[in-house]
Amino acid sequence: MLKVKDLHKSYQVGKETYRVLKGIDLQVEKGEFVAVMGPSGSGKSTLLNCISCYIPFEKGSIKLGGEELKDLDETALAGVRNEKLGFVFQDFMLLDGLSVRENILMPRIIKGNVGKEGEALADRLLEMFGITHIEHKYPADISGGERQRTAVARALMNSPYVILADEPTGNLDSKSSRAVIESFIQAKETLQATIFMVTHDSFSASFCDRVILLKDGQIYKTLVRKGKRIEFQDELLDEIKEMSGEE
Repeated sequence: MLKVKDLHKSYQVGKETYRVLKGIDLQVEKGEFVAVMGPSGSGKSTLLNCISCYIPFEKGSIKLGGEELKDLDETALAGVRNEKLGFVFQDFMLLDGLSVRENILMPRIIKGNVGKEGEALADRLLEMFGITHIEHKYPADISGGERQRTAVARALMNSPYVILADEPTGNLDSKSSRAVIESFIQAKETLQATIFMVTHDSFSASFCDRVILLKDGQIYKTLVRKGKRIEFQDELLDEIKEMSGEE
C-alpha cells in the first residue's frame, strides 16, 4: 500500500547542509498498523511530511497504491492528499464552527459528494467510535479524546489508502490515548484501514503490528509484535534505551 525506497532529504541552512533522511526503505501493507519512533531530530516528522507530499525530497521513491508521487504536479498532489491519504494531527485540526458530524463529513463536502452514502458512512463511523451522542456538539464542547476520535473518523471518510497520524495522543491523558488507539485498531479490523503513525509514546506504539525505530535519519531496527501488548512495550523500551546508549 505504501512503499518508500532509498529516501533522502536534506535542509540547507546558510552554507550548511543537514542530511535528515539518509536512505530510508520501508513498506506498509494494507491493513497494517505501523508506528515510527525515535529521538528528536531522528527524522520522524520529515519522513511523514515527505510521504504526505508537503515537502519535496532530493532522492528516492514514494509509492502509494502503486502510484509514484515524486513526479505529480500540485493539482495531482492535492487530489492524493484529499482522496488517498487521511490525516490525524496532534492538535486535532477540527473546524470550530462546524459540529462533530459536519467535521467528519468535511472531506466529502470538499469533493461535493456527500450524498446518502456519505451520510451513511458518517453514521457508521460515529457509532463505531462511540461519538454518536455528541454528533451535534462543537469541538469546544467536547473532550480531547472525543475531538481526536472525531479526527480519526474524518480521516476515514474518503476510505484512504493510508492514514498518516502525527503524534495523535500527544495532547491526551492515558485514558483518552487508549480510546484513540482503540479507534485505530477498530478501523483496522472493521474497515481494513492502514495506519502509519509517528509517536514518542511507547504505550501507543505497543498496540501496533510493527514499530520502526529511527536514529540519525536511518532505520535503526524494526520490531514486530508477536505476543502480548505489555511484553511488546517492554521490548520497545529496552530497544529505545539501547538505541540511545543508556544502560
